Amino acid sequence: MTTKAIWEVPEPRSVCDVRHDDGSVTKLRRHGNPGGPRLLLSHGSGLAIDLYYPFWSLLQDDFDLFLYDIRNHGWNAVGSASGHNVPNLVLDQERVVEALEDQYGRARTIGVFHSLAALTALLSPSLGTGRTGELSAWILFDPPMFRPKMGDVEYEELSEKLAATIRRRTDRFGDQEDFAELIRHLLLTRAVPGAAELMARTVLRESPDGTGYELRCPREYEAQILAYTRTFAFLVDMGRLPCPTKVVGSDPTLAFSYMPSFNLSHIETVEYDFLPDTTHLLQLEQPAECVAALRRFLEARSLL
Repeated sequence: MTTKAIWEVPEPRSVCDVRHDDGSVTKLRRHGNPGGPRLLLSHGSGLAIDLYYPFWSLLQDDFDLFLYDIRNHGWNAVGSASGHNVPNLVLDQERVVEALEDQYGRARTIGVFHSLAALTALLSPSLGTGRTGELSAWILFDPPMFRPKMGDVEYEELSEKLAATIRRRTDRFGDQEDFAELIRHLLLTRAVPGAAELMARTVLRESPDGTGYELRCPREYEAQILAYTRTFAFLVDMGRLPCPTKVVGSDPTLAFSYMPSFNLSHIETVEYDFLPDTTHLLQLEQPAECVAALRRFLEARSLL
């Protein structure tokens, strides 16, 4: 399997600065076909939406794509640690939806969210103004949910263990190649060729002192958001969703790298599938299958 860096993310058609009440800015970018159905895409904690290019590149011929990074990730500047919390992420997401309409006009918009971005969408009716309810549908990839009968203590212990692991991991690298080699064996063993190099280019930035590269989202921020997640995940009410919802999970029988992936087929308001032999980064492992699941859902709901 080649590891050649074959994924070159194209320049966006346009970039819109979405300004939030606390002064932070989200860079909203437009890609794809302006004449197609509108999709709004975002990513998981510690990552960047450009990393998902193997997935959304398969959508750019037919869909009008709008991409944004979570605050303190990707294209966005790093702000204060105190502002990096779930309520702010929920408000940010709602403001992005609002700004999208203000800047590009009103149109049916479908949210395509992975992991943390999926969780903030699910929380929005409870914690925010409910603006994300204006989306016509959600496709949520491996949202960080928990088993309904799972005890609080078990969930707390798992969250603490993962947060501690994040705080200990290396956050500075001599070059992008070192990072790519490490991440290929630790996290991306099932990913498409070139994913490790793409991750290096999208989640690292040059260190200000010029001595190599550092994570765009500081590891302390990622650990902090995991601590918040274990609290807010309990507030999600899957029985009160504001729009048609499709959940595509990773294989619940495999070892997990973030939070466990649980079968949601018992929830009547959710259309649920999982992709066998995938982990939490399923959009990097089986991008064509993820796109096929998205298309089937939209076609069945007459949303194309």
